[in-house]
Amino acid sequence: MATVTTWTGQDANALRHALRMSVIAFAEHLGAARRTVAKWSSQGDKVLPRADMQAALDTVLSRATPEVRERFDALRVAGTDGALVGAGGPDTGRDADTDDNGDGDSGSDGDVRRRQLLSGAAIGVAAAPNVASLLDALVTPAHPDGGTLSVPQLSRAVASAKTDYQACRYAHVLDRLVALLPSLDAVRSGVTGEQRSQVEVLAADLYHVVGSVLLKLDDRGMALVAAERSTQAAAMSQDPVAIAASARIMTHALMSNGHDAQAMTLAGNAADSLDRDTGLTSSDAVAVHGALVLRGAIAAARRDDRGTAHAMLDEATRAATRLGYDGNDRWTGFGATNVLLHRVNIALTLGDAGTAIAIARTVPLDKVTLAERRASLYVDVARAYTQWGRYEHGLNALRTAYEVAPEEIRCRPAVQRIAGDLAMLANGSVRTAAAGFARNAGIRL
Repeated sequence: MATVTTWTGQDANALRHALRMSVIAFAEHLGAARRTVAKWSSQGDKVLPRADMQAALDTVLSRATPEVRERFDALRVAGTDGALVGAGGPDTGRDADTDDNGDGDSGSDGDVRRRQLLSGAAIGVAAAPNVASLLDALVTPAHPDGGTLSVPQLSRAVASAKTDYQACRYAHVLDRLVALLPSLDAVRSGVTGEQRSQVEVLAADLYHVVGSVLLKLDDRGMALVAAERSTQAAAMSQDPVAIAASARIMTHALMSNGHDAQAMTLAGNAADSLDRDTGLTSSDAVAVHGALVLRGAIAAARRDDRGTAHAMLDEATRAATRLGYDGNDRWTGFGATNVLLHRVNIALTLGDAGTAIAIARTVPLDKVTLAERRASLYVDVARAYTQWGRYEHGLNALRTAYEVAPEEIRCRPAVQRIAGDLAMLANGSVRTAAAGFARNAGIRL
């Protein structure tokens, strides 16, 4: 890993991109003013962060994963905009960044956050309502209030939780999960044989939902715990499709924690095992196989491995052709249209905002029936337009996502950061409109 003797704005921006953080998320992570980070992005090597920011950037880089460091080194060589970066040190024509921009973060709050970062204190995201109860139910489930659920009752309850999640009713699904998790052990203890296997499949699905919700709310560590629970339950069921389905949430949780290489390997291996164990003779197996390789393609794109990403996309396309319809088998939402949605996301992940927009225009919206998938598409479009500098279009896409699924915007910190970027980076009436949208949507800037 190359040593940064003196950080420039361009170096700092390369680190932000390597961490895959928005302007606002990176500013919060460093304890810097948002406009300061935006200034680094816009002025590049013409600006030098001040001394305390130099130290904070050193600390963030020293704690980065090997994959982040590898991306950072590549971005420094090529430049975050693809231009070759000069090898020389800072020149006298650069301006020192005093952080004196009237934003307020150069005062006590920003200084406190910087001291926390440099001293190793964790800087977290405030928990959404009911998350604490969900974590309690996940880690130390209490005895259920009512009687023991029957297997059909558990099956219907898990299906309802899955449905609520795919409809972006996150507050509702949180309540369901808090009630369901304490019931699981009692159901397990009352069944044997084939019924026990069925219950373990349901348990794997239940923990899958828990992990998915926690990822939406940015609780990445506990999402890994839930993903591991799903994996264990699936293994106990000895159902190859359940085992592969649980690998999807584990792949997602690994990626969220920066382990892209492991996520890509897991997705590929799990897909191969499913093919070997089932021959992909059922629609469930084909759909889970396709969904797994799509998850692996995203992991590959996050590693800037275009070849593997596109190879996995092609494999998913073949699975979609074999399936022959856009469905929701085994709660995957998989089909040809879902592959297109992932092509949008992967183009965006690879930095090809224009390609992402072009692909998005070909998506048959009438076939995107799940609110979570439709909202995610519009969020990706908003990210692409924001990345492209077309802020008004980005704001319009985010508004549409909010109309489709308000809780997808209100509850997800990652989506809230896009709104914050728009409110900060846009000018004039678009900036005012973005701030107004954020305020009306309940997003705190």
